[in-house]
Amino acid sequence: MFEFPVLVGDIGGTNARFALVEKKGAEPRLLAHEATADHPDPSSAIRAALAEDGDRSAPPRSAILAIAGRVDGPEIRLTNAHWTIAGERIAGDFGLSTAVVVNDYVPVAAGAAGIEPHDLTPVGHCPRVPGGARVVLGPGTGFGAAALIPYSAHLAIVSTEAGHTELGPVDAFEEKVWHALERVADRITVEAVLSGPGLARLHAAVAHVRTGQPHDKIDPAAVTEAGLNASDPHAAEALALFARLLGRVCGDLALTFLATSGVYIGGGIAPRIVKVLEESGFRAAFERKAPFAAMMKGIPTSVITVHDPAFNGLAALASEGEKFVYHGQVWRKPA
Repeated sequence: MFEFPVLVGDIGGTNARFALVEKKGAEPRLLAHEATADHPDPSSAIRAALAEDGDRSAPPRSAILAIAGRVDGPEIRLTNAHWTIAGERIAGDFGLSTAVVVNDYVPVAAGAAGIEPHDLTPVGHCPRVPGGARVVLGPGTGFGAAALIPYSAHLAIVSTEAGHTELGPVDAFEEKVWHALERVADRITVEAVLSGPGLARLHAAVAHVRTGQPHDKIDPAAVTEAGLNASDPHAAEALALFARLLGRVCGDLALTFLATSGVYIGGGIAPRIVKVLEESGFRAAFERKAPFAAMMKGIPTSVITVHDPAFNGLAALASEGEKFVYHGQVWRKPA
């Protein structure tokens, strides 16, 4: 499907990371991290990344790019940036034979198929169970999720918009927090609370509930730091609530896809709060799924700790494309 070298890219609203897979089965070699705001379009960022590489390798012959957005047409506008991405245009700009654009959690799911134990930090003590479906998800700038499902001799990757599903309170404290939470488009969704901006919303709402006074939002990184070092009790409580809500949503997605081979948590937040996940009731919330609590106890949950997990998945899609079935925007040079 892909001619080598293959350019792979992980493109978000803030940064675009590019690498080269020089031959089938090779590890991706990082080219550059480019800020999206520094470039008028993706081709400009790709040129800059290739220029940094100089003459170390042959120019790419094909590309597969993962974007933080819904891939639903020939041109995709990034949700949190000004770029419009079209595989055909990028292929023309660089003389490529193939250009594929996928949702950013498609390669994370592909990477989960062969992820090594040393790239995971388990949360709870459940042994890995091979052969079943898996779910990958991640709270970061937003909330992404996908499932990896065995289908005959293939692995089907199902992208989702789970971040835009509704989320509600389950006890009296959460109900008070929900009344104080900032809405997004008049909704409280998974992404509205389980993301960087969502952590800031939770902190402001928890402080409001505990003090009786409205509280301004602060930077999510500041919430995390203050919660971890116990300098702000409201931040610590917000982090614990974040972890319980994440456990609940992980459990819901595990049930949705019967992910008996595990739930893998990526994104930028989870690796920083592993201790909170272990101590806050994450697993209890994950397992509290009557009448299937016994089944849930046997499903492992882990945090992905490898850096740039999308690159390994993109390399797998490039080298082992016949193994995976997935949705994406595909352009190929006419014969």
